[in-house]
Amino acid sequence: MSVDEAKLSLRAEAKARRQAAFQLHGRQAAEELAGPGLGFLGVVPPLIVSGFQAIGDEIDPGPLMEGLHGQGFQLAFPVIAGKGRPLVMRSWSPGEALEVRTWGIAEPLPSAKEVFPDIVLVPLLAFDAEGYRLGYGGGFYDRTLAQLRAKKRVIAVGVAFDEQRVDAVPRDVYDQPCDWVLTPSGALKCGENI
Repeated sequence: MSVDEAKLSLRAEAKARRQAAFQLHGRQAAEELAGPGLGFLGVVPPLIVSGFQAIGDEIDPGPLMEGLHGQGFQLAFPVIAGKGRPLVMRSWSPGEALEVRTWGIAEPLPSAKEVFPDIVLVPLLAFDAEGYRLGYGGGFYDRTLAQLRAKKRVIAVGVAFDEQRVDAVPRDVYDQPCDWVLTPSGALKCGENI
């Protein structure tokens, strides 16, 4: 089985697992993520943290981002620049307008300043102990992390329900691992026997 076929097979299972976790934990999981914030990273404001707008049954990083803003971190959200291209990260603060665009995702307005985040919160369908994640198959975050990591040190933090962990995510040479995965039960440092 090719890597693409293995990912496709796991994607269907992972979607079902995430949906079940969402139904079981709902909004409470988002609040549990927000509790410790990003203290496990040992970082301080005013670093830039790029989050995401949860869609469907994704775990919601919204309360976490609100807490980070209150601590003085600068926030950003991704903007889809086109198929096969990295995401563009644009500055955003609570209360600023967003517009619904591709796939119903709310994005900052085109007038918002482009930024290069220090920390990227990454949505996912499944993750493993090495930090590899299964996404939706568009490669947006892999391209984005590769581009950002070529410019500076960037910490990628996958955001997930505990139930989304799997033994191994099929990977290809272009797949970018997360440095950490944050779940309602806590932060997991990738690659260190989590």
